[in-house]
Amino acid sequence: MKKVKIVATIGPSTSYREMIEELILMGVDVFRLNFSHADHETHKKTISTIRDVSQKLNTHTAVLQDIGGPKIRIGEIDGVLELKRGDILKLAKKDRKNDIYTLTISHPEIIDRLKEGEYVFFADGSIRTMVKKKHKDYAELFVKNSGVLSSRKGVNFPHTNLKISAITNKDVGDLIFGAEEGVDIVAVSFVNSKDDIEKAREILNKNGSNSWIIAKIETKKAVENINEIIKASDGVMVARGDLGIEVGLEKVPVIQKKIIKKANALGKPVVVATQMLLNMVNSPFPTRAEVSDVANALLDGADAVMLSDETTVGRYPKKAVETLVNIILETQNIYLYYKKYESCNNDAIAASVADLCNGINPKAVVSVTSSGETAKNIAKYRPKTPILAVSHTEDILRKLSLVWGVEPFFVVEKSINHEDMINIIKKTLNKQKTAEKSDKIILTMGSIIGQQGTTNMIRILDV
Repeated sequence: MKKVKIVATIGPSTSYREMIEELILMGVDVFRLNFSHADHETHKKTISTIRDVSQKLNTHTAVLQDIGGPKIRIGEIDGVLELKRGDILKLAKKDRKNDIYTLTISHPEIIDRLKEGEYVFFADGSIRTMVKKKHKDYAELFVKNSGVLSSRKGVNFPHTNLKISAITNKDVGDLIFGAEEGVDIVAVSFVNSKDDIEKAREILNKNGSNSWIIAKIETKKAVENINEIIKASDGVMVARGDLGIEVGLEKVPVIQKKIIKKANALGKPVVVATQMLLNMVNSPFPTRAEVSDVANALLDGADAVMLSDETTVGRYPKKAVETLVNIILETQNIYLYYKKYESCNNDAIAASVADLCNGINPKAVVSVTSSGETAKNIAKYRPKTPILAVSHTEDILRKLSLVWGVEPFFVVEKSINHEDMINIIKKTLNKQKTAEKSDKIILTMGSIIGQQGTTNMIRILDV
């Protein structure tokens, strides 16, 4: 069993039923739908297909909705604008069609917040400029390097306090749609503070959704507020694309390690994303550097790794998933299991389970969990033993598909008593050949089955 989970983004290369089925069988645990692209009708069909295929295969594959957030872009340019070092661009609130060097942006209010000496990056950082002079309705930008700029390219302001909500009007509509469709996990883009997470959660709750919220860390402000963001969210994603532009590429590896360490300590799943196997968009093979990058993310403690272009427009989506699986299985051989943290009342049971696993080496840990918290807490301590999650609702098991080392097991009724629960678990383990009669398992469950927050029991059972 692979411990680290695989998130694959759906796109033209993978959006059809047969491919989705093959990817699940190969090891994809979560499918990501990028709401920066496609319309609601297209996403609705994709969600339905994933659910149908997952049910057919008897898996608990999760759907992750990634909302676009306030991606700042320049307006329309007539053709292509060729720039060289020393040119002066004007970033203006209003379009000046007679001046090709005047650009507008999708959030013109940002211009008021620019300060002289701050940097403005265009087209994923390929063109870098500095604010030379501020005027009432525009800012003069000194071009630092040559390059080509075309319509609708992205803009980054790494040193400017933008004061823009991460939830746009479009995102509100997307969140309501996701709630109606029952997506399992929502990734919020361009998070700056816990307020962005709380706003998204309020919208979801009002529309009857208890989806997990994953904060995408891709701004300098998010790095500064990382502690409050991790605490407010259900997990985090290290989105290394925009993050590298915002903070500088050389800082990303260290930031990634720090974020993973913080998230691990709080028992929050953490996903590492962007260009994990970029070479495999056009090649059936990764580079050595990419393989090392993935392996190091796993060794740092990532719960999941994500494929983007590799499975949306890539020529070899199945090969990319196969490569990730092989890297994960190989890296597990040297993983440092049994992490140590200062345990608290909330996870004393989980810490004890990890210690028992290290001592008696059971075949499995079976965690009966109403909310998923007990399984997540056990995973926090990284036991080598597989963690099998039993819950009373399918949606909890799907969410746990994102968590390191947790294997969604089966759904059970709330009204069952303890002894019947134990018998069902034993029979299922035998039927699925997960364990044999001579094996031991560790079982965790609550004094009141089906009630959240009551886990207080550890039992060691002979199957």
